Amino acid sequence: MVTKDEVLEQYDIEPMNDADNVDLSEDDLENGSKGQLIKRAGQLRDRRNELNQMASERASKRDDLNAKTREKVDEAQEHREKRDELNEQVQEHKDSRNELNAKANELFDEVEELKQDMELGSGKSIEELKEEIEDLEFRQQTEVLDAEDERELIEKIDDKREKLADKKEKIDDTSELDELVEEAEEVRSEASKHHQKVTELADEAQEHHNRMIEAYREADDIRDEADEMHDLFVEAQEAADRHHEDFVRVQKRLRELDKKEEEERKDERAEKREEEKEEAEEIYQKFKEGETLDTEDLMKLQKTGLL
Repeated sequence: MVTKDEVLEQYDIEPMNDADNVDLSEDDLENGSKGQLIKRAGQLRDRRNELNQMASERASKRDDLNAKTREKVDEAQEHREKRDELNEQVQEHKDSRNELNAKANELFDEVEELKQDMELGSGKSIEELKEEIEDLEFRQQTEVLDAEDERELIEKIDDKREKLADKKEKIDDTSELDELVEEAEEVRSEASKHHQKVTELADEAQEHHNRMIEAYREADDIRDEADEMHDLFVEAQEAADRHHEDFVRVQKRLRELDKKEEEERKDERAEKREEEKEEAEEIYQKFKEGETLDTEDLMKLQKTGLL
């Protein structure tokens, strides 16, 4: 599992230093002078902008990693589809191989049955029958036998000759057997070709399976990095949002102070006007009583509208 520090180092991302953050206490907000608050607002604004830039860079890296994750998932899916396609072909060749092997077995069984029918697989061979006939004929020629033994010997020789002739006739008539053997061997050969395809395609399917597993593993690793990068983005964005909120609070406080100062100035102006009015009324009263007014007094009367 990848760690936050490993992601920072791997992608050359600047870590967020909490010491660079700007704090704003309630006491600072309520009791700070206007000059102090203006300075703090500038600090909050600058740090907010730095953090927003940091968050933006981290979001961009996160999006790149998510895109790479999707690419790896797509790659894995392509290998999965190719593997499944090859496995379907493997099954098709297996079915063909099994069908052909079954057919070949049936044909070889027919060969054995035909051999048995032709008795080619049992009894003595032609050479053995020839040797036995020669031995019997040699006895007939060299031994002195009575009539009964002579007759029995001749019957044996005739029986052997019949078997030999029958054997030769059957061997001369093996075209059907040869054709059956040839067909069985051809079917078996075709089954072997399908078996070879099964092996080749299965190996290729396994290769795609292995590459699919590897692509999914890489996708998981990259996704872990993207998740860590997202956490880093959230960390910077939340800090930027906090600085923005504090900046807004300071701005609001400054507006309140501006408003308070304006109200105080309005009160001062109103108080001053009231004082000027009272003074002008006193001057006007003197004027009515016949006292002589100087230029300054006349200007005060004109300012208040009494003259």
